[in-house]
Formats: sequence, structure tokens, C-alpha cells
Amino acid sequence: MLFREKEASSAILPDGRAFDFWERETAWIRELHVAANDPAASDENDGSAAKPFRTINRAAAEAAPGTRVLIHGGLYRECVKPAMGGTDPEHMISYEAFGDGEVTVSASEQVTEFLPSEGWSLHRFDRLNPADDARIWEYDLDPDLFRGYNPFCAINLIHDRLFIEYDKTDMTTYLNRRGCVFCDGKPLDQVALYYQLGMQENAYWVEANGMKVHFRLAGDADPKDHKIEVTVREQCFAPDKPFLSYIRVKGLRFEHAATGAPVPQRGAVSAYRGHHWVIEDCEVNWSNTLAIDVGNECWHHTHTPGEIIGYSVIRNCRIRDAGVCGIAGLYAERMLIEGNVIEGTGWQKMELSWEAGAIKLHNSIDGLIRNNVFRNTFRADHLWLDCGNENNRITGNLFLDGIEQREAIFIECTRDGINLIDHNIIWNVEGRFDPAKIPAEPGSSGWYKLREDDAVNGYGVYGEGTDRLHVCHNLIGKCRHSGYYLKPVSFRMHGMERGGTSRDAKIINNIFYDCGEAAIDFPTRDNTAEGNLYVRMQGGYLRVMYPEPEVCLHLSAWQEFLGFDREGQNGWFDIDLDKATGEAVFRCPEDRPFGFRGEIQRLHMLLDPAAVKQVAADPDLPGETRDKVLPGPYPVWEIQSK
Repeated sequence: MLFREKEASSAILPDGRAFDFWERETAWIRELHVAANDPAASDENDGSAAKPFRTINRAAAEAAPGTRVLIHGGLYRECVKPAMGGTDPEHMISYEAFGDGEVTVSASEQVTEFLPSEGWSLHRFDRLNPADDARIWEYDLDPDLFRGYNPFCAINLIHDRLFIEYDKTDMTTYLNRRGCVFCDGKPLDQVALYYQLGMQENAYWVEANGMKVHFRLAGDADPKDHKIEVTVREQCFAPDKPFLSYIRVKGLRFEHAATGAPVPQRGAVSAYRGHHWVIEDCEVNWSNTLAIDVGNECWHHTHTPGEIIGYSVIRNCRIRDAGVCGIAGLYAERMLIEGNVIEGTGWQKMELSWEAGAIKLHNSIDGLIRNNVFRNTFRADHLWLDCGNENNRITGNLFLDGIEQREAIFIECTRDGINLIDHNIIWNVEGRFDPAKIPAEPGSSGWYKLREDDAVNGYGVYGEGTDRLHVCHNLIGKCRHSGYYLKPVSFRMHGMERGGTSRDAKIINNIFYDCGEAAIDFPTRDNTAEGNLYVRMQGGYLRVMYPEPEVCLHLSAWQEFLGFDREGQNGWFDIDLDKATGEAVFRCPEDRPFGFRGEIQRLHMLLDPAAVKQVAADPDLPGETRDKVLPGPYPVWEIQSK
């Protein structure tokens, strides 16, 4: 991101140690070529540049440590299954684009031979469907398309259903088939019953036995005029054997994987419990549920002494339109996730399976998540660290436009060590709630309520039973409820674990901008806030919830009664964010806040961003060498003054 001042300092973890970058230069012993579009290509060849293989799997069967598989431009309709892994950083196996055109590995097959749909009624009982003249087509799925896995026979929900709260959940999408139908590269919507095709264009329906699909295109178009593909494979790149490690995947595009909802975590690209993978410069598009998995896959697996999990790198990838989760990792230690763009995650609306997020890691230790861009995540978190996370740093990221999103960053049930969230931008968290449940507050009744209801959410950073969370130098803006919200979870305990207090948080030198209900919601006074700037915030936007009754304060009272934010500042001006670069322009407002006589002056409200003062630097921030700093992620502000 352009607002990162020192790239080297971003690699220092909360405990002061530098992140362990384990990658080394590999001296390649052998190169194998794959070229699907070369007329001379054959899997009977030797894999040389002059005699390339036709399929990537042919090279994968032969690649040994120190082998680089060079894949020439073309479309490869196969699931690549490496037979071996490397042995160490100097002896990896690499699968990479040669550079002479886009390499696409697809889990779908193109189909033709469509017939008009027959034998099914568009009427629902005695009600007339308004689209009786809809043009609906059918396609008999060829059994030869499938190799032991027919996604049109399998539902999205996999075997671990323990955490589904059925009484709260619309199960329709969970019970949909995993198989998708694509028209010109975009998926059609799946409907549950045939008659719904009369009500919706760009949709498909699967017969009970999973061997025939019926579909309707936009404008009732003829499928012969379009490219129609159906998913036939679960994954695009995944070993059959677990624990293959030291594998690099570089510059490839993957699409249309018919994955099921985690857990287990089985992505379009899967390390399948291996460690020390490098996945870089890749694209993963339209995975039915999960794009990339890099952890232990499932918590039901047995463990061997000394087992290594994680230590992988996901760098400069573009992950688009994953149905449930972009990157998933269970027990993944020392993960480096940097420079990726993850957008459109969550369209399956399966957030109540509790695995939905652009990134979802469990028990992450010593991880570095930096300089990523998250956009348009739908009904899911941009980033979710679930249980037992220690010494992770989340820095230099853009978290943008969470659609129907409860929170942008969720740190759950984390009790040991420190996790640091610094120099990020969190912008526009819509909240996920039922507007009908917001209580009516006629007249002045809302002014005098004794406690806040929890009907509305939408948080920038949300912690649940999490201790020692440090949030420093971020710009957190336009959150429907709060910029920062933590609550204790006393009775969530497993084995030797304890409850979480949500104490000893440090909220330092951030900018909170135009959040709907509050900037900071502390559960208790046993936390720290210092040097923060609060812009376009009104009412009691600084809160301590326990002991009851909670207190809702403005900055002056926050300082007087609780001793917080001695260097805190109030502002009323505008911040224009460039979502492409993360840069911002601070400019004087055209409006003024409402205040009673003398109140604006008494609160020291700054109406010109140029009047904002520097504050004391956080001595605990890794790599910090300055004495004075501006609040927020920018070392220098671009100011448009009067």
C-alpha cells in the first residue's frame, strides 16, 4: 500500500522478532514443459521444450525435487495432482506459467447438445406463473464427464454440521448442489424447484438424481449462441496424498472448482496438509465455496509428534468470487499472506456455517498478513482469526466495502500473547442485521434509554473473548455501529482453556471517522486508549459497557472520568478515500456539527484538518523510531484547506 512508510518494519512481529522468511533460491535440476496448444505436444513425449507434454498431470507424475514445470499458455481442463513434494527451500518443485500466454486450469467442461426442456410444469399448484413462455433448456450430464465425483449429486454442506444453528438459518443455499452452470464465464443462479425458472432468468435447476440440468438464460437466449460450461471436478490443483510440501505454484489461473462448504477445508488450490507452499501471482475465480486451503484441513485429523502445519506463502494473488471463503487455514503457523486482492467473497450466503471470510485462519501463530486488498465481501468477514491466535501482525491492508457484513476484522477467543492490527484502512462496514428488529423509539424515548440494544451491528474490529489486542495507526471509517467493539466470553472453554476477558487492549493513534453508533466500545475500563482522533462523531461515541449501567461519553468526559486519550482530539472535517490506492485527502467541511451554545468550542472541535496536532508515538509499535506522529496510517497528510 502506498501509505506504508517502512516496508522492512512491517515484518516485525508483536513480540519484536522479525518474521521468518524461509524462501531460498532454487537451483533447478530439471525443467519439464507442458503445452496444450502445441500440435506436437503429447503425454508420450519426454517433456522437453521441443517435445512438451500435453497435460500438466503428466509432468506432475514425473516432477521430483528440484524440478520446474513450465506451463505454456492454454486452457487445461484437469485437476493437477502432484505426486511428490520438494525436500527443502533449495529443492522445491515449481509449477509455473512459462510466460507466452495465460494458463488456465479449469474444473469445468464445455457442453453442447441442448434440448428444449420437457416434462416439468412452470405452474406452482394452482397459481399461474407469469412467465409461461420462458425458454428453458435441458442438458443430460454425460457420465463420462465425471471421475468418481459428480458435484451435481452432492450438496454444498459437508459432513461437519455441528455448528449449524438450523433455527436461525435459511438452509436453501446449504442444500443446493455443488455443481454450477456457467454461461460465458459467469455462473447461473441455482433454484430449488423447477417452476422458479419461470420467475428468474440466468438460472438453473438440477434433477433429483444429479444427471440432468435445466436452465434459462438472460433474455431467453439460445445456449447455442453462448459458451456453456458445467463443473465436473472438485478442485483444480490438489495432491491426492497429504503432507506433500515445498511446492510452488506461480502465475496460473484456476477457475470453476466444485468445492463443498468447509469444514473440511478443500479449496480449488489445496496444500492438502502440506507445509512450505508458495502460491504466488495466481488467480482463483468462481470457486463454489473455497479458493485456497493451506492448513490441516479438518480438526478431526490425528496429529503426529513434531508435525509441521502452515509455513506457507500466498503472495500477489487475485481471488475473486469465492462462494464462502477465499483463504482458509487450520492450525497454520508462520503464514505469510501479502499483496493479494480478494474480492466478492461470500455470494453463497453461508455465513452461519461459521467459516465465511475472505481469509479465515484458526489458531494462527506468528503470522504476517500485510498489504492485501479486500473488497466487496458479502455477509462474511474480510479477515477472521478464529481461536488461539498468537503474535500475528495485520498491517498495511485495505478492508473496503463490507456488504451486509457484521465486522471487517474478527479476532475470536484469543487469550495468549499479543495480536497487532496497525496501519490498515477499514472503510464502509454495512452491518448484517434485521432492520425489522430495530426497536421503535418515538419522540425522546431513545434519548433516555438505560441500555443499548444489540439489534444493529457493523464493526471495524470486533473481538470476542480476546485479550491483549493492539489496534494502532489505522483509519477506521463508516462502520454502521462501532469502529472497535470487544466483548468478554466467560464460558467458552475447551480442555485446559479459560474464558476470555477482552481486557488489556490498546487502541492507540487511530482515526475513527463517521461511525454510526460509537468509535470505541470497551467492555471494561481495563483497557487503554491514547492519541486517537475522532472525526464526525456525535453523542456518546466512547463507551464502557460494564459494570452496568454502561457509560456513553464524548472525548472530554472520556478524558475526565476515565483518564483515556489524554492526547485525543475531536475533528469535524471530510476524508476522501481513494479506494484504488488507499490514499486520502483531508479537507475542510461544508457543514457544521450541531451543538448547543458554546459546545463546539468547549469540546475543542477542530474544523480544519491542518489544525490536528501530532501525538506521542507508540513505543510498543514494532519498528517505531519517532517521538511524535500524526494519528492514523499516513506519515504525512494531503490536506485541502479553506
